[in-house]
Amino acid sequence: SMESSQEPPNNGTPGPFDGPQWPHQGPRALYLAVAVLMGLVVASASVLNGLVIVVSIRHKKLRSPLNYILVNLAVANLLVTLCGSSVSLANNVSGFFAFGRRLCELEGFMVSLTGIVGLWSLAILALERYLVVCRPLGDFRFQHRHATSGCAFTWGWSLLWTTPPLLGWSSYVPEGLRTSCGPNWYTGGSNNSSYILALFVTCFVMPLSLILFSYTNLLLTLRAAAAQQRESDTTQQAEREVTRMVVAMVVAFLTCWLPYATFALVVATSKDIVIQPALASLPSYFSKTATVYNPIIYVFMNKQFQSCLLGMLCCGYHPWGLGKTSPAAPSPQVAAEGLRNKVTPSHPV
Repeated sequence: SMESSQEPPNNGTPGPFDGPQWPHQGPRALYLAVAVLMGLVVASASVLNGLVIVVSIRHKKLRSPLNYILVNLAVANLLVTLCGSSVSLANNVSGFFAFGRRLCELEGFMVSLTGIVGLWSLAILALERYLVVCRPLGDFRFQHRHATSGCAFTWGWSLLWTTPPLLGWSSYVPEGLRTSCGPNWYTGGSNNSSYILALFVTCFVMPLSLILFSYTNLLLTLRAAAAQQRESDTTQQAEREVTRMVVAMVVAFLTCWLPYATFALVVATSKDIVIQPALASLPSYFSKTATVYNPIIYVFMNKQFQSCLLGMLCCGYHPWGLGKTSPAAPSPQVAAEGLRNKVTPSHPV
Protein backbone atom coordinates (compact mmCIF):
# COMPACT_ATOMS: atom_id res chain seq x y z
CA SER A 1 0.00 0.00 0.00
CA MET A 2 1.04 3.60 -0.34
CA GLU A 3 1.19 4.19 3.42
CA SER A 4 3.96 1.65 3.91
CA SER A 5 5.95 3.03 1.00
CA GLN A 6 6.46 6.37 2.75
CA GLU A 7 9.12 6.78 5.39
CA PRO A 8 7.47 7.04 8.82
CA PRO A 9 7.13 10.70 9.79
CA ASN A 10 9.79 11.32 12.41
CA ASN A 11 9.44 14.01 15.07
CA GLY A 12 6.05 15.08 13.74
CA THR A 13 7.06 16.30 10.27
CA PRO A 14 4.07 16.38 7.88
CA GLY A 15 3.67 13.56 5.33
CA PRO A 16 3.82 14.30 1.59
CA PHE A 17 0.03 14.73 1.39
CA ASP A 18 -0.33 16.73 4.62
CA GLY A 19 1.74 19.89 4.43
CA PRO A 20 4.89 21.65 3.24
CA GLN A 21 7.95 19.41 2.95
CA TRP A 22 10.39 22.22 3.71
CA PRO A 23 12.72 22.45 5.56
CA HIS A 24 13.08 18.70 6.24
CA GLN A 25 13.17 17.63 2.55
CA GLY A 26 14.92 20.74 1.25
CA PRO A 27 14.98 24.53 1.70
CA ARG A 28 11.91 26.50 0.66
CA ALA A 29 14.00 28.40 -1.91
CA LEU A 30 14.63 25.08 -3.70
CA TYR A 31 10.90 24.44 -4.02
CA LEU A 32 10.35 27.90 -5.44
CA ALA A 33 13.28 27.51 -7.87
CA VAL A 34 11.80 24.22 -9.12
CA ALA A 35 8.38 25.91 -9.42
CA VAL A 36 9.92 28.62 -11.61
CA LEU A 37 11.69 26.00 -13.78
CA MET A 38 8.44 24.05 -14.17
CA GLY A 39 6.61 27.27 -15.06
CA LEU A 40 9.09 27.90 -17.88
CA VAL A 41 8.80 24.28 -19.04
CA VAL A 42 4.99 24.37 -19.04
CA ALA A 43 4.91 27.61 -21.05
CA SER A 44 7.52 26.71 -23.67
CA ALA A 45 6.58 23.03 -24.05
CA SER A 46 2.91 23.94 -24.57
CA VAL A 47 3.77 26.49 -27.26
CA LEU A 48 6.38 24.36 -29.07
CA ASN A 49 4.44 21.09 -29.10
CA GLY A 50 1.18 22.90 -29.84
CA LEU A 51 2.83 24.51 -32.88
CA VAL A 52 4.10 21.14 -34.12
CA ILE A 53 0.56 19.76 -34.02
CA VAL A 54 -1.13 22.83 -35.55
CA VAL A 55 1.42 23.26 -38.36
CA SER A 56 1.23 19.55 -39.21
CA ILE A 57 -2.57 19.73 -39.40
CA ARG A 58 -2.57 22.91 -41.51
CA HIS A 59 0.01 21.77 -44.09
CA LYS A 60 -0.83 18.81 -46.24
CA LYS A 61 2.77 18.20 -47.28
CA LEU A 62 3.80 17.69 -43.66
CA ARG A 63 1.27 14.89 -43.33
CA SER A 64 3.54 12.26 -44.84
CA PRO A 65 3.66 8.86 -43.09
CA LEU A 66 7.17 9.53 -41.73
CA ASN A 67 5.76 12.50 -39.83
CA TYR A 68 2.98 10.69 -37.98
CA ILE A 69 5.40 9.64 -35.27
CA LEU A 70 6.57 13.25 -34.82
CA VAL A 71 2.98 14.34 -34.20
CA ASN A 72 2.63 11.36 -31.83
CA LEU A 73 5.73 12.64 -29.99
CA ALA A 74 4.27 16.15 -29.79
CA VAL A 75 0.96 14.84 -28.42
CA ALA A 76 2.79 12.77 -25.78
CA ASN A 77 4.95 15.78 -24.85
CA LEU A 78 1.88 17.97 -24.53
CA LEU A 79 0.25 15.40 -22.23
CA VAL A 80 3.38 15.12 -20.05
CA THR A 81 3.27 18.89 -19.74
CA LEU A 82 -0.43 19.07 -18.88
CA CYS A 83 -0.57 16.03 -16.57
CA GLY A 84 2.87 16.30 -15.00
CA SER A 85 4.77 19.55 -15.28
CA SER A 86 1.76 21.72 -14.42
CA VAL A 87 0.88 19.53 -11.41
CA SER A 88 4.51 19.70 -10.31
CA LEU A 89 4.42 23.49 -10.69
CA ALA A 90 1.37 23.82 -8.44
CA ASN A 91 2.73 21.39 -5.83
CA ASN A 92 6.13 23.06 -5.65
CA VAL A 93 4.44 26.36 -4.92
CA SER A 94 2.59 24.77 -1.99
CA GLY A 95 5.55 22.57 -1.02
CA PHE A 96 3.79 19.18 -0.94
CA PHE A 97 1.50 16.96 -3.02
CA ALA A 98 -1.59 19.04 -2.39
CA PHE A 99 -4.01 17.02 -4.54
CA GLY A 100 -4.11 13.87 -2.42
CA ARG A 101 -3.40 10.17 -2.93
CA ARG A 102 -5.70 9.30 -5.83
CA LEU A 103 -4.44 12.15 -7.97
CA CYS A 104 -0.88 11.22 -7.06
CA GLU A 105 -1.50 7.75 -8.52
CA LEU A 106 -3.17 9.26 -11.57
CA GLU A 107 -0.37 11.78 -12.14
CA GLY A 108 2.33 9.14 -11.70
CA PHE A 109 0.54 6.88 -14.17
CA MET A 110 -0.18 9.57 -16.78
CA VAL A 111 3.36 10.97 -16.71
CA SER A 112 4.88 7.49 -16.99
CA LEU A 113 2.47 6.50 -19.77
CA THR A 114 2.98 9.60 -21.90
CA GLY A 115 6.70 9.87 -21.07
CA ILE A 116 7.29 6.32 -22.29
CA VAL A 117 5.17 6.94 -25.41
CA GLY A 118 7.48 9.87 -26.18
CA LEU A 119 10.60 7.82 -25.48
CA TRP A 120 9.48 4.92 -27.67
CA SER A 121 8.39 7.37 -30.40
CA LEU A 122 12.04 8.39 -30.77
CA ALA A 123 13.00 4.72 -31.19
CA ILE A 124 10.21 4.02 -33.71
CA LEU A 125 11.22 7.14 -35.64
CA ALA A 126 14.82 5.89 -35.83
CA LEU A 127 13.59 2.49 -37.02
CA GLU A 128 11.33 4.04 -39.68
CA ARG A 129 14.19 6.17 -41.03
CA TYR A 130 16.40 3.09 -41.11
CA LEU A 131 13.75 1.19 -43.12
CA VAL A 132 13.33 4.07 -45.58
CA VAL A 133 16.99 5.00 -46.11
CA CYS A 134 18.78 1.64 -45.76
CA ARG A 135 16.00 -0.41 -47.37
CA PRO A 136 16.70 -3.66 -45.49
CA LEU A 137 13.34 -4.96 -46.78
CA GLY A 138 14.16 -4.30 -50.43
CA ASP A 139 11.51 -2.34 -52.29
CA PHE A 140 9.46 -1.63 -49.18
CA ARG A 141 7.16 1.41 -49.44
CA PHE A 142 6.61 3.06 -46.08
CA GLN A 143 2.91 3.87 -46.01
CA HIS A 144 0.07 5.30 -43.93
CA ARG A 145 -0.72 1.93 -42.32
CA HIS A 146 2.88 1.30 -41.26
CA ALA A 147 3.06 4.77 -39.71
CA THR A 148 -0.23 4.25 -37.87
CA SER A 149 0.85 0.91 -36.43
CA GLY A 150 4.11 2.53 -35.29
CA CYS A 151 2.15 5.10 -33.30
CA ALA A 152 -0.31 2.50 -31.97
CA PHE A 153 2.60 0.36 -30.80
CA THR A 154 4.03 3.17 -28.64
CA TRP A 155 0.73 3.53 -26.76
CA GLY A 156 0.06 -0.21 -26.41
CA TRP A 157 3.56 -1.03 -25.20
CA SER A 158 3.59 1.90 -22.80
CA LEU A 159 0.19 0.92 -21.35
CA LEU A 160 1.45 -2.62 -20.87
CA TRP A 161 4.35 -1.44 -18.68
CA THR A 162 2.75 1.47 -16.82
CA THR A 163 -0.49 -0.21 -15.67
CA PRO A 164 1.14 -2.76 -13.26
CA PRO A 165 1.79 -0.21 -10.45
CA LEU A 166 -1.95 0.54 -10.43
CA LEU A 167 -2.55 -3.19 -9.88
CA GLY A 168 -0.01 -3.80 -7.13
CA TRP A 169 3.29 -4.55 -8.89
CA SER A 170 5.18 -1.60 -7.36
CA SER A 171 3.12 1.60 -6.89
CA TYR A 172 2.98 5.28 -7.83
CA VAL A 173 4.15 7.42 -4.90
CA PRO A 174 5.44 10.95 -4.26
CA GLU A 175 9.10 11.00 -5.30
CA GLY A 176 12.12 13.17 -4.58
CA LEU A 177 10.93 16.46 -3.11
CA ARG A 178 7.47 14.86 -2.72
CA THR A 179 5.83 17.28 -5.14
CA SER A 180 5.31 14.91 -8.07
CA CYS A 181 4.62 11.20 -8.29
CA GLY A 182 6.18 8.30 -10.15
CA PRO A 183 6.94 4.57 -9.83
CA ASN A 184 8.32 3.69 -6.41
CA TRP A 185 11.95 3.19 -7.33
CA TYR A 186 13.59 4.21 -4.08
CA THR A 187 11.97 2.06 -1.37
CA GLY A 188 13.61 -1.22 -2.38
CA GLY A 189 12.03 -4.63 -1.72
CA SER A 190 11.64 -7.32 -4.37
CA ASN A 191 8.18 -6.13 -5.48
CA ASN A 192 9.54 -2.68 -6.37
CA SER A 193 12.94 -3.84 -7.63
CA SER A 194 11.56 -6.46 -10.02
CA TYR A 195 9.22 -3.89 -11.58
CA ILE A 196 11.95 -1.26 -11.91
CA LEU A 197 14.27 -3.79 -13.59
CA ALA A 198 11.50 -4.82 -16.02
CA LEU A 199 10.83 -1.17 -16.82
CA PHE A 200 14.56 -0.55 -17.27
CA VAL A 201 14.82 -3.30 -19.89
CA THR A 202 11.55 -2.69 -21.78
CA CYS A 203 11.51 1.10 -21.70
CA PHE A 204 15.16 2.09 -21.71
CA VAL A 205 17.52 -0.65 -22.91
CA MET A 206 15.26 -1.79 -25.77
CA PRO A 207 14.47 1.63 -27.28
CA LEU A 208 18.07 2.79 -26.82
CA SER A 209 19.37 -0.32 -28.63
CA LEU A 210 16.92 0.29 -31.47
CA ILE A 211 18.04 3.93 -31.75
CA LEU A 212 21.74 3.01 -31.79
CA PHE A 213 21.21 0.16 -34.27
CA SER A 214 19.10 2.26 -36.66
CA TYR A 215 21.28 5.35 -36.69
CA THR A 216 24.54 3.40 -36.93
CA ASN A 217 23.27 1.62 -40.03
CA LEU A 218 21.85 4.82 -41.43
CA LEU A 219 25.19 6.62 -41.05
CA LEU A 220 27.05 3.70 -42.65
CA THR A 221 24.68 3.79 -45.64
CA LEU A 222 25.20 7.54 -45.89
CA ARG A 223 28.96 7.19 -45.70
CA ALA A 224 28.89 4.68 -48.57
CA ALA A 225 26.74 7.03 -50.66
CA ALA A 226 29.05 9.95 -49.92
CA ALA A 227 32.12 7.87 -50.83
CA GLN A 228 30.57 7.14 -54.24
CA GLN A 229 30.03 10.84 -54.89
CA ARG A 230 33.36 12.03 -53.57
CA GLU A 231 33.52 14.95 -55.97
CA SER A 232 30.15 16.30 -54.81
CA ASP A 233 30.53 18.82 -51.98
CA THR A 234 26.81 18.83 -51.24
CA THR A 235 26.82 15.10 -50.53
CA GLN A 236 29.77 15.48 -48.15
CA GLN A 237 28.02 18.39 -46.47
CA ALA A 238 24.75 16.45 -46.18
CA GLU A 239 26.62 13.57 -44.59
CA ARG A 240 28.23 15.87 -42.00
CA GLU A 241 24.90 17.56 -41.29
CA VAL A 242 23.07 14.28 -40.80
CA THR A 243 25.85 12.93 -38.58
CA ARG A 244 25.62 16.03 -36.37
CA MET A 245 21.87 15.65 -36.20
CA VAL A 246 22.07 11.98 -35.21
CA VAL A 247 24.61 12.74 -32.48
CA ALA A 248 22.32 15.50 -31.18
CA MET A 249 19.37 13.10 -31.09
CA VAL A 250 21.24 10.36 -29.23
CA VAL A 251 22.72 12.84 -26.72
CA ALA A 252 19.27 14.35 -26.14
CA PHE A 253 17.78 10.91 -25.52
CA LEU A 254 20.50 10.05 -23.00
CA THR A 255 20.28 13.44 -21.25
CA CYS A 256 16.59 12.84 -20.81
CA TRP A 257 16.51 9.22 -19.68
CA LEU A 258 19.95 8.22 -18.41
CA PRO A 259 19.53 9.96 -15.00
CA TYR A 260 16.29 8.02 -14.35
CA ALA A 261 17.74 4.75 -15.59
CA THR A 262 20.91 5.10 -13.51
CA PHE A 263 19.18 6.14 -10.28
CA ALA A 264 16.50 3.49 -10.57
CA LEU A 265 19.02 0.77 -11.35
CA VAL A 266 21.35 1.72 -8.49
CA VAL A 267 18.51 1.84 -5.97
CA ALA A 268 16.82 -1.33 -7.24
CA THR A 269 20.01 -3.36 -7.10
CA SER A 270 21.63 -2.13 -3.89
CA LYS A 271 20.27 -2.63 -0.39
CA ASP A 272 19.86 0.19 2.14
CA ILE A 273 20.95 3.03 -0.09
CA VAL A 274 19.40 6.38 0.82
CA ILE A 275 19.40 9.20 -1.72
CA GLN A 276 18.93 12.85 -0.74
CA PRO A 277 15.41 14.04 -1.65
CA ALA A 278 16.73 16.96 -3.72
CA LEU A 279 19.01 14.57 -5.62
CA ALA A 280 16.29 11.93 -5.97
CA SER A 281 13.99 14.44 -7.65
CA LEU A 282 16.52 15.37 -10.35
CA PRO A 283 15.73 12.59 -12.88
CA SER A 284 12.08 13.55 -13.23
CA TYR A 285 13.02 17.13 -14.04
CA PHE A 286 15.50 15.98 -16.68
CA SER A 287 12.80 13.98 -18.42
CA LYS A 288 10.18 16.73 -18.07
CA THR A 289 12.45 19.31 -19.73
CA ALA A 290 12.85 16.99 -22.74
CA THR A 291 9.37 18.16 -23.79
CA VAL A 292 11.07 21.46 -24.65
CA TYR A 293 14.22 20.35 -26.47
CA ASN A 294 12.80 17.34 -28.35
CA PRO A 295 10.51 19.42 -30.59
CA ILE A 296 13.41 21.83 -31.21
CA ILE A 297 15.80 19.08 -32.33
CA TYR A 298 13.34 16.90 -34.22
CA VAL A 299 11.04 19.45 -35.77
CA PHE A 300 12.17 23.06 -35.56
CA MET A 301 15.63 22.29 -36.97
CA ASN A 302 13.93 20.89 -40.07
CA LYS A 303 13.93 23.08 -43.19
CA GLN A 304 10.57 21.96 -44.50
CA PHE A 305 8.81 22.44 -41.19
CA GLN A 306 10.42 25.87 -40.80
CA SER A 307 9.08 27.02 -44.15
CA CYS A 308 5.55 25.83 -43.29
CA LEU A 309 5.73 27.47 -39.87
CA LEU A 310 6.93 30.76 -41.35
CA GLY A 311 4.24 30.50 -43.97
CA MET A 312 1.64 30.09 -41.26
CA LEU A 313 2.98 32.84 -38.98
CA CYS A 314 3.73 35.36 -41.76
CA CYS A 315 0.67 34.48 -43.83
CA GLY A 316 2.93 34.68 -46.88
CA TYR A 317 4.48 31.49 -48.16
CA HIS A 318 8.13 31.09 -49.09
CA PRO A 319 9.44 27.58 -49.58
CA TRP A 320 13.19 27.76 -50.03
CA GLY A 321 14.65 25.24 -52.45
CA LEU A 322 13.05 22.13 -51.02
CA GLY A 323 13.87 19.39 -53.51
CA LYS A 324 10.96 17.01 -54.02
CA THR A 325 12.02 13.39 -53.92
CA SER A 326 10.59 10.79 -56.25
CA PRO A 327 7.75 8.72 -54.77
CA ALA A 328 9.79 5.51 -54.85
CA ALA A 329 11.97 4.73 -51.85
CA PRO A 330 15.38 6.32 -52.40
CA SER A 331 18.43 4.27 -53.30
CA PRO A 332 21.51 4.75 -51.13
CA GLN A 333 23.00 6.87 -53.95
CA VAL A 334 20.19 9.37 -53.50
CA ALA A 335 20.88 13.08 -54.09
CA ALA A 336 22.29 15.04 -51.17
CA GLU A 337 19.23 17.20 -50.61
CA GLY A 338 17.01 14.12 -50.55
CA LEU A 339 19.23 12.47 -47.96
CA ARG A 340 19.34 15.53 -45.78
CA ASN A 341 15.57 15.75 -45.75
CA LYS A 342 15.12 12.03 -45.12
CA VAL A 343 16.99 12.11 -41.87
CA THR A 344 16.25 15.61 -40.82
CA PRO A 345 12.60 14.86 -40.11
CA SER A 346 9.42 15.61 -41.98
CA HIS A 347 10.00 15.05 -45.63
CA PRO A 348 7.41 13.19 -47.67
CA VAL A 349 8.74 9.87 -48.84
